[in-house]
Amino acid sequence: MRHKDEHKQKAIIDATVKLVNETGFAAASVAKIAREAGVSPATLYVYYKNKEDLLVSTYVEIKRKFGVAVTREYDPTLPIRDKLARFWRNAFVAIQEEQALFQFSEQFARTPYADLVPPEVMEEYFGPIFDTLREGIRQKIIKDLPIEILSVFMFQPVMQLANPKICAAFGKEPGDVDLAFTLAWDAIKL
Repeated sequence: MRHKDEHKQKAIIDATVKLVNETGFAAASVAKIAREAGVSPATLYVYYKNKEDLLVSTYVEIKRKFGVAVTREYDPTLPIRDKLARFWRNAFVAIQEEQALFQFSEQFARTPYADLVPPEVMEEYFGPIFDTLREGIRQKIIKDLPIEILSVFMFQPVMQLANPKICAAFGKEPGDVDLAFTLAWDAIKL
């Protein structure tokens, strides 16, 4: 069995993101990804069973990175609104800083491959957010709705606003991010 090298694995993920973003899922073949990563196709198969495994693993790794970024400096002692505001601002910055990863993630989420990602992945990486929403419901601060609905109304706006392809001018004016967070908060608070 061949030894796995973190640098090669990162190169494969980076190549996957780049090629999928440039050419789409169908055109990003294993051979093209391997060539872009500077490895042989056989080496790619040391890390991933097949293209499907590669794509799903790449998405899961991107979600892990975003989960770390969004929940950084998590302080469970803050009030519910302040915790969500911090997550929201962190999400805005993470999306702006990692546009290629965000683009891959958005494309992936709209493919049949998304059905292959276990729901526990999102809970694991974004647990503090879901816990905060649940606590807000328990404290009767947030509407008693399914977490999926609350998450969409809270975080889809930031994903759209942080995407320069959709909202190029957003965030340039002082107060833009705070105002947008307040609108999202108003959608879920009691």
